[in-house]
Amino acid sequence: MAVDLNQWYPGEVKFVPGRSSEPSTMFERLPSPKFTHPLPYGAIVHEAGVQFVVFSRSATAMRVLLYERSGDREPTETIEFDRDLNRWGDVWSVFVPGMRPGQLYHFQAEGPFDPRQGHRFDRQARLIDPYAKALAGHFLGAEDGVIRPPKCVVVDDEFDWQGDRHLRRDLSETVIYELHVRRFTKSRSSGVKHPGTYLGLVEKISYLQSLGVTAVELMPVHEFPIYDCIGQKLKRPNYWGYDPLALFAPHRGYAAGSEPGAQVAEFKQMVRTMHQAGIEVILDIVFNHTAEGNEKGPTLSFKGLENQVYYMLANGGRHYRNYSGCGNTLNGNHPVVREMIFHCLRHWVHNYHVDGFRFDLASILSRDRDGKLLPNPPVVESIADDPLLADTKIIAEAWDAAGAYQVGTFASPPWPDSFYTPRWAEWNGRYRDDLRRFWRGDARMVGAMATRLAGSSDLYQSGGRLPYHSINFVTSHDGFTLNDLVSYNQKHNEDNGESNRDGDNNNLSANYGVEGPTRRKTVERVRLRQIKNFLASLFLSQGVPMLPAGDECRRTQRGNNNAYCQDNATSWFDWRLVKKHDSLLRFCRALIAFRLAEPTVRQEDFLTGQPKRPGRLPDVSWYDARGGPVDWSGQDRGLVCLLGAVPRADRYAPPHHHVMLMCHPGVEPREFHLPAVVREIPWRLFINTAADPPGDVYPKLDGPSPPPKGDLTLESRSLVCYVAPDA
Repeated sequence: MAVDLNQWYPGEVKFVPGRSSEPSTMFERLPSPKFTHPLPYGAIVHEAGVQFVVFSRSATAMRVLLYERSGDREPTETIEFDRDLNRWGDVWSVFVPGMRPGQLYHFQAEGPFDPRQGHRFDRQARLIDPYAKALAGHFLGAEDGVIRPPKCVVVDDEFDWQGDRHLRRDLSETVIYELHVRRFTKSRSSGVKHPGTYLGLVEKISYLQSLGVTAVELMPVHEFPIYDCIGQKLKRPNYWGYDPLALFAPHRGYAAGSEPGAQVAEFKQMVRTMHQAGIEVILDIVFNHTAEGNEKGPTLSFKGLENQVYYMLANGGRHYRNYSGCGNTLNGNHPVVREMIFHCLRHWVHNYHVDGFRFDLASILSRDRDGKLLPNPPVVESIADDPLLADTKIIAEAWDAAGAYQVGTFASPPWPDSFYTPRWAEWNGRYRDDLRRFWRGDARMVGAMATRLAGSSDLYQSGGRLPYHSINFVTSHDGFTLNDLVSYNQKHNEDNGESNRDGDNNNLSANYGVEGPTRRKTVERVRLRQIKNFLASLFLSQGVPMLPAGDECRRTQRGNNNAYCQDNATSWFDWRLVKKHDSLLRFCRALIAFRLAEPTVRQEDFLTGQPKRPGRLPDVSWYDARGGPVDWSGQDRGLVCLLGAVPRADRYAPPHHHVMLMCHPGVEPREFHLPAVVREIPWRLFINTAADPPGDVYPKLDGPSPPPKGDLTLESRSLVCYVAPDA
């Protein structure tokens, strides 16, 4: 049946006496359309106006507050939802004709304030739309007791993508570079036109290309507070961004432009330019808590719309379950919240073309409404099977702040299922810890080191997953930088203002004789060697490597292992380090280039110890320093890993390489012997972490051959890698 869009009904938006003006010049008044749109949620732009849609089951009244400027303390107009005409089930929906993108607004809801039943409605509160696509302005002063959060912005999603699509790079061929948008270019040393912004990051894409990384993993870019709830600059700002205000909105603090909504176009421009450079964009996203805190925190959005649905509550609803360590926990497996999570992920994938997500404290998504861990959590399973997310990478931080630790088991099916297709990758915390222990020289770590180099089959194989489901890392934003890992025995977080109580105490680090910076050349020599050991191990391991920005050139936080509030030189990338440590940068670039060119070190199946083809070397063999079998239960710390080359699929293609790693974490030089089975292979040196540049790496794989008899001396705490083309 044809629909006559020229038919109108006489009911217009309702202006509340005393709260709203007469129809004003803010936008042209037109009759409301006959057919309203109860979904989707948020502020939806139509040709004739804007539809405001919000969920609340328990509200008794709902309003939209409209503002002209982001600095306005009071709304210019207030639109009341009609309970009979503008409510569809638990969905409130009103159409405002003549409204255009750029309009600023809040929601306001009335309902019961009864914490014993989980209700915390506040009729005076100005509420951020959970589906807001952008925010503008800051918190304004609350002298009258009314908190005025940043305004929501009506956004038009139109953008000239110039044919851009997702790059769809295989996870096994990915090298992840974790960075913070502001940190990366905020320092004056960056030399960019727009420091600390999305556009500033665009100006540094050539550096990312020269490094060779294939994906950037951006620390949170959704909206989070810049000022506190009374409009004052935060004493300890959540600089990292793990304190969400609006999950659908790019952070306004990273925009170069000042007009409301500028961040939307600039973020899209950044993604488009990254894709043009062959670099994927992965978002670190927080679905475990919000900035509203516990029962003592402010009412900014979810609390004032449907507190008992959006949060996990305890003690009859009076208190918040806190599995995030941040005061509250989102109720991710409630159907309404689960739907919001899907809408959010789809929004970033469809409207912003992002290529994947890293889920902060993802184990919280495995908890039911009472906080119990589920064997098959609905939201986790549904994310993996969502059709619009099929081309994206999904990565779990497989633990939370309440003791759940699911590394190796996150999203694993509770029963054998031949139709189960593994999707979830994980930050492999076991990899981080075992490599730190091995290179620090801890006893009985040879077996663990071998397992991590080979792709962590102990964690992932039984669940049907593959080596590339292990996201390998030695350091991340959370903890020491790589330079500080080898420079400090203890954390030094005094500048955070918490008497050094914050941050992890178990860093598995070492300072090698001096705590912090030193001019002692012997100490510096060991530290640099250990940094190279970690980098070489990382990029030559099976799995997917992740490198935090600046580790390639010894970025330091002066021993701060929890710099979440350090929006200053402690955290900012000092671009002078690129030149100062250019030889280390050369070393890192050569490793990344080799990894991307050599499938032997990024295999898609677990190693078996058998040849890929008859007459070839086994895909992996293990030897001790004498060239004999490894005593996995013994005290010997020396380890040799021999990887047989992956056969060529095309006989006309260049040959792949055999790879031989010799790892020596001991404190004295030691003789290593090539296994007899490979002494006739024409090995050439690729890496020697104990050698001075340029002899520490041979990017063209043309280094010297091992001694004729196969006996060589490895310096203390060093790694040597030889490669040889497959015949």
